[in-house]
Amino acid sequence: MALTYPWFLLGLLSLAIPIAIHLFELRRPKRVLFTNVGFIREVKLVTARQRKLKHLLVLLARVGFLTFLVLMFVQPYIPAPVADTNPKTLVGVVVDTSPSMQAGVNDEQSLFEQAVKQARELPTAYPATTSFVIPSALAQPLSTAAYQEAIDKLQVSGQGNTVSSNLIRLQREGRSAEQAFVFSDFQKNSFSIQALSKLDSTQQVFLVPVEGKEVQNVFVDSVWLDDAFVRSNTDMLLHIRLRNGGNVAVNNCQAKLYIGEKQAAVFRATVPLDQAVTSTVRVRLEGEQLTQCKIQLEDYPVVFDNNFYFTLQPSPKIKVLDVATKATATRQLYANEPLFSYAAAKPGSADYRQVEDANLIVIQDQERVDVGLRESLKRVVQRGGSVVIVPPAGAAGRASYDQLFEELGVGPVQWEKLGAAPVLREVAVPTTQNPFFKDVFGAQNRQPVMPKVSPILRWSRSGADIMRMRDGDGFLASYSSGKGTVYLFAAPFDDVYSDFTQHALFVPVMYRLAMQSYQRQQQPAYRLNQSTIALNVAERATAAKETEQVFKLSKDSSTFIPNQRLQAGMLRFDVPAEMRVPGFYKLTRNGQAIATVAFNFDKRESELATYSAADLRQLIGTNRPNIQVYDVSAGGSVAAKYRTERVGTPLWQYCLWAALACLLAEVLLLRFFRQVRAVEPMAVAA
Repeated sequence: MALTYPWFLLGLLSLAIPIAIHLFELRRPKRVLFTNVGFIREVKLVTARQRKLKHLLVLLARVGFLTFLVLMFVQPYIPAPVADTNPKTLVGVVVDTSPSMQAGVNDEQSLFEQAVKQARELPTAYPATTSFVIPSALAQPLSTAAYQEAIDKLQVSGQGNTVSSNLIRLQREGRSAEQAFVFSDFQKNSFSIQALSKLDSTQQVFLVPVEGKEVQNVFVDSVWLDDAFVRSNTDMLLHIRLRNGGNVAVNNCQAKLYIGEKQAAVFRATVPLDQAVTSTVRVRLEGEQLTQCKIQLEDYPVVFDNNFYFTLQPSPKIKVLDVATKATATRQLYANEPLFSYAAAKPGSADYRQVEDANLIVIQDQERVDVGLRESLKRVVQRGGSVVIVPPAGAAGRASYDQLFEELGVGPVQWEKLGAAPVLREVAVPTTQNPFFKDVFGAQNRQPVMPKVSPILRWSRSGADIMRMRDGDGFLASYSSGKGTVYLFAAPFDDVYSDFTQHALFVPVMYRLAMQSYQRQQQPAYRLNQSTIALNVAERATAAKETEQVFKLSKDSSTFIPNQRLQAGMLRFDVPAEMRVPGFYKLTRNGQAIATVAFNFDKRESELATYSAADLRQLIGTNRPNIQVYDVSAGGSVAAKYRTERVGTPLWQYCLWAALACLLAEVLLLRFFRQVRAVEPMAVAA
């Protein structure tokens, strides 16, 4: 045991006062009058021995009171097993605010509430002059009162940074912090021991895992449609994949699907531990407007991820422009399908505004490409459109095509010399692993008959060879150009050079080229922790003044103005840090609704596999002496554990209670242990 203020021991000299009072106390004599018949009464008096015992007990109580009172000011303590001679002036604290912290320690308290409670008690282990720092946008040292107020204001957020990123942020913002405490559930899919390696080796880090009980947790992993195009007034198959991220298998979990305000389907699923189950439901959209959809799960006790929000927007028609000198097979192909908005134009008379507005442009049966058309095609791919080039049979305009290939980044390309009659060769059967031909080839017992072509173009490399000849030469290749794609055929569609337009493969290939040119204006759902989101608002945003180009996100009564940039009809904005709650947010400008965007928690937060205190110690190993793990699963607080280990166990509280006990004992002795006279009558013989 050690003493904090040993000079207060001089106060023990005050013990002489009660001792002197006891030694010099004089009993005042009492005069008793009695008659000569007083002997008939028996008087019971307190004996001298009892009186002496009482005085000794009172003296002992008074001496004990003064002794323990002096020891309380001396502040004795049991020294800590770990010597910590340098007083800490700045302590960093990280509290995990990610959604996974909403899982429960018990039925009354969540992991986040437990972490906040532990972090709030931390200042009791330090001197009053110690400051604290919390990772934030404006991190600064806080006093004890300000720190506890900041801790109380913490909220679980869908944008909560991972523990690893918070540690790096704390290292950057609180460089002078001698110690750091981390309160988290330490999810296995987000916490990395490598983050600890980036910390200063002179900084002491205390990891405090907040562990909960084993629970089940079913969440929506993903949703998708069979068809890439969302069609209104048509039955579609919606696939819903559920995953169990908890520690217990789930039987008969109920799921409800809402399309707009109506309940469209109800189903139950049994989801084994750490596995996924896919269910399929039939849905139908009414009208052409965007529809808000929601999947609601009946899964307890973890409920933060029970709702999954997404939107379905009927796809607009794909604009196809056919630039050719005469009627082509593609005209009948695209014009008869309601998915496409088909238009044809002749070389030299094409409306370049119509060219730049199309999703897919097919250049075929055209001797040469003029400068104006080349510039328009370049702008098409720069904004993300697609261009299909079918080479001409003649050789007069090959130079203009070479220049077009160079400007679009296609090639190097070599032309075949004109001479003898074209020799048709068979195209190779595409591999079934190619996603371009997904669901095109069914189960067949024999080799399919492929089209025959006579290539007049050759290339050594491409972005991707969609179709090849049997000898390995390319027939259809794709090249990335700007934000779009250029598709190049090796042979003209003329009957002399190809029978591809009469083959059954012609329709699905050309349809797939057109479908791949379509760019979705927005995704069905986004994550709250996504850094940047891009939306195509060119067709939905109306012209406005420069000072009115501010887009806002609103939900219920909350409105957020994100950092944003609008360029060529593409809006890019950062998800505001204040957006913490999942749901549907309306994107507006000048009060006009532009889009409805669905936000959800990151699905990785639903994976509740965590590191225990023993796991963390094993990960840390023995090579990081500055990192320590505090296990509070058995009870107690981090502050008390830190005091016991590094500050010592203070004993002044016990001295205070002992002094009060001595004072109470003195009061009881003086009140109940006093002199008693009992007089009893005696019978006298006559």
